[in-house]
Amino acid sequence: MSSQKKIVILCGGKFAFKALQLLAFENYLCGIGIGKSSSLVIEALETESENNNLDFKSFPDKKSISEMKSWIEKLKPDFIFSISFPFLIPENVLSYGKEKFINFHPGPLPQYRGPMPIFEVLKNQEKFTAISVHFMDSKYDEGPVIFKELLKVEQDDTYGKLAVKLSNHAAQVALNMANMVQFAGKIPSSIQESKDAYYFEKPEFSDTCIKWKNMTADEIIALINSCNPWNTGADTSFQGEHIKIIVASLYNQSHQNTKPGTILAITEDGNITVACSDDKQVSIEVLKTDIGIITAKQFNFQENILGKKFR
Repeated sequence: MSSQKKIVILCGGKFAFKALQLLAFENYLCGIGIGKSSSLVIEALETESENNNLDFKSFPDKKSISEMKSWIEKLKPDFIFSISFPFLIPENVLSYGKEKFINFHPGPLPQYRGPMPIFEVLKNQEKFTAISVHFMDSKYDEGPVIFKELLKVEQDDTYGKLAVKLSNHAAQVALNMANMVQFAGKIPSSIQESKDAYYFEKPEFSDTCIKWKNMTADEIIALINSCNPWNTGADTSFQGEHIKIIVASLYNQSHQNTKPGTILAITEDGNITVACSDDKQVSIEVLKTDIGIITAKQFNFQENILGKKFR
């Protein structure tokens, strides 16, 4: 089809792979640009680009973005899709064309702006998340929204599980968007409501640390899931040692107002039950300690831990 509109994809790693495969299969792509990523991911994408006769460009740091405008002008795409691209696109690049740059944000906008909305959505125990498709401007995640595709968050979703589901979801959404731009003379969009907007920075240690004194059991489990696997679990300490809790579940029994963080029992499965601030308990299954990633049963064999506290 000689009039078929061509697309460049800017991406940041594996999250965009499914979308790349679908768009390449439909012959929509003319180029792939990747931001800062691992050498293995970059090499894999470069090989796939060569196999599909696509132009490939790496942008390893912010300084290299200065080369983006000339690269785009050489390829002359009709649209530029951004999927997990790690750098802000400057105005001089965006000037290539009004409403040419479209971002696929893995979270609801404008409520979950920022680089890691999956973490925040899980931590806040949201029931739904979204792929938000929006035009890009010179600020992160603030451009007019074209549409949002909702995705249910399951109770046992970890960061890794939800990221994989969103990656698959984003692929179909990107394909739908690519089909839309083939025929749409004008793409409808709506300005984001500033009163609903919040920008979450990349999580720091204080964000991933369990606060036993005031966090409920559900909040602790949500935090643990939101940190698995990217942070290898939620942070805490035990007897002066830095610990990460990787897998835990609700153990819905009263602990009779025992101080939060106290280890109460060892279950038949060898899990560790710990008191929380809301008179419920969490059952810890997998941890990371100085000796490595171990089960709660292995952790229990190190010493007599009953009655001792996580802090």
